[in-house]
Amino acid sequence: MRGFITQFSDETEVLLVLSVILLAGFLLTRLTNKLKLPRVSGYILTGILIGPSCLNLIPGNIIDHMGFLSDMALAFIAFGVGKFFKKEVLEKTGKKIILITVCESLLAGIMVTAVVYWGFSMEWEFALILGSIATATAPASTMMTIRQYKAKGEFVNVLLQVVALDDVVCLLAFSVVSAMANRSVHGGLTAQDIILPIVYNILALVLGGVCGVILSRLLISPGRSKDNRLILAVAMLLGISGICAAVNVSPLLSCMVFGASYINLTKDKKLYRQIDNFTPPIMSIFFILSGMSLDLKILKTVGVVGVAYFLVRIIGKYLGTYLSCAAMHMSKEISRYMGLALIPQAGVAIGLAFLGKRMLPADMGDLLLAIILASSVLYELIGPASAKFALLRSGTVPEKNIK
Repeated sequence: MRGFITQFSDETEVLLVLSVILLAGFLLTRLTNKLKLPRVSGYILTGILIGPSCLNLIPGNIIDHMGFLSDMALAFIAFGVGKFFKKEVLEKTGKKIILITVCESLLAGIMVTAVVYWGFSMEWEFALILGSIATATAPASTMMTIRQYKAKGEFVNVLLQVVALDDVVCLLAFSVVSAMANRSVHGGLTAQDIILPIVYNILALVLGGVCGVILSRLLISPGRSKDNRLILAVAMLLGISGICAAVNVSPLLSCMVFGASYINLTKDKKLYRQIDNFTPPIMSIFFILSGMSLDLKILKTVGVVGVAYFLVRIIGKYLGTYLSCAAMHMSKEISRYMGLALIPQAGVAIGLAFLGKRMLPADMGDLLLAIILASSVLYELIGPASAKFALLRSGTVPEKNIK
């Protein structure tokens, strides 16, 4: 198959590769759906299967030039997360949710960093980047489980806000840590090297807010067609991603603010549904490419470090949630079981792993990516079951929906 593809022109080669990627993802997820595995896991497994580590169906030069799809996918993910930051919801929850989110995120990150640096004597740049990525939680699996069992109540309300805010903490932590690690690897670290990326990220936040205002004004016309609404939103998301890439910062925060400002200004949920209907092929390609980037040979070197990351992150998430919920006098159900619903890790973590890989020496970058990709598959396997257990034990699932 690989030889067949490479005999054509570059344009034909790209089109055939995209076709193979999408069809392979579709076919393999038919199997993983039967096994009740999350779709994300199916896509990553597809990438491993058709990538260089197994069947080697896709030319390596094509894979190397598809990095822009990662930025596109992350922009759409971040925009969708922004819809959970409604003003009225944030006003009700206030400081409690922020404290819980900061505690569970940072404790997981600090514990991973400490164990990797002191326990395994790894480079501190590697430990810091891995620790910052450990703070992220993937909301998709948890939200799908909530919808499946029609869970409702205070536990669910708090959980949804925590998983949405989680990635904000992760992105802020990663922005600071990556600036320090990047400069340390390529030269001496100065105050400017830390401050400048923070300034760029603040400007990116402003850019996202401005785009939200502009889009709300452009779409205020009742005569605006669905097609044009989608075109304008996608154009702005791509523009934000391009501008952020120009100054070497992640577009995630900016796109998240873009989504948050738009939902608060318009209360328009239809646009998010349009984008959700538009993005499945992009997300499929993104996760399959992530699987292709996983070198199975390096899993031998992941070993104990990867296992430690997998376990320590779960412990940090649970302890951070339990202690902060108890300090905020939340209910026993929330304190005991909330941390179990914060295990999944996928989209944002994988995207940041790709960014982190670029900042580290080749061997450490490959190790970082391998750990995140391998653990993401495991997290996505156990995450939904863990979330289901937490919802059942917290009493938020109606008895008629318990199966």
